Amino acid sequence: MTAEDNSIQSDFSFRMLPVIEKRVFRMGIAGNYGLDSSDVEWAAEQGANYWVWGASFKKVTAGIKEVIGKNREKNVVALLGWGFFGWQIRKSVEKALQKLNTDYLDVFKLGWLGRTSFYSQGVVDSLLKLKQEGKIKAIGTSIHDRKRAGQLALDSELDLLMIRYNAKHTGAEEDIFPHLKKRNPVVVSYTALAWKQLINPVKGIEMIPWPNSKEKAKIPPLTPELCYRFVLSNPQVHLVLTGPKNREQLMVNFGAMQQGALTPEELNWIRQYGKLIRSKKRFDYIK
Repeated sequence: MTAEDNSIQSDFSFRMLPVIEKRVFRMGIAGNYGLDSSDVEWAAEQGANYWVWGASFKKVTAGIKEVIGKNREKNVVALLGWGFFGWQIRKSVEKALQKLNTDYLDVFKLGWLGRTSFYSQGVVDSLLKLKQEGKIKAIGTSIHDRKRAGQLALDSELDLLMIRYNAKHTGAEEDIFPHLKKRNPVVVSYTALAWKQLINPVKGIEMIPWPNSKEKAKIPPLTPELCYRFVLSNPQVHLVLTGPKNREQLMVNFGAMQQGALTPEELNWIRQYGKLIRSKKRFDYIK
């Protein structure tokens, strides 16, 4: 592998996060779907260092606490919380600091903005105060409203946007990504598999042959690795989240990082497949 190849692979697998100012492995771990603390520690050994944590993520709490206790500055802890009032935000941050035994959180994410959290002046003021105190490094949100996300990317106190982006849902390319250049917020993508709709065989789907003859898997449907590589091949995305049920799934998903970026032909094929899946009114899966 040449020095240029090494650089390309590094750009694909790792990214420096603005504001947070840490270099992260571009597959973050969400521990609310079945992983336990031993899986977190295993993932850390493979290079993972972005951890999404919430008050209900009890099975991974000890593992995250152990990992960040060994090297806090290497790891990014993102608290996925909620709040309609500033005091709720402060309370959740301070509880998280205590539970994880850390002096600060790298980012507080207002969960599902507009539904389980509000972007009110009181909430913003509380977050800015917590940032000033050093208890959080960055302010973020998870948001489904792409148009609003685009406006927040242009003008807001938000340092990070957690958005839906995958081969089926590519609307962020028009509604959000063109607005990122002005402030350069962190972009965290989730739902790479579109709730498994991209990886389960669907009746009535016809596609031209997959352009990569070396690919052994029968395509379509897509493999999990291809779904993650599609997302990470977009330079606007800093990292993608994965929420596997067990370590076996986690190992498969990590394989995407070793395979690197997709070719333009592969990206185009996957994009066309995503459009077909999106056009389906109902899903008749092949069993």
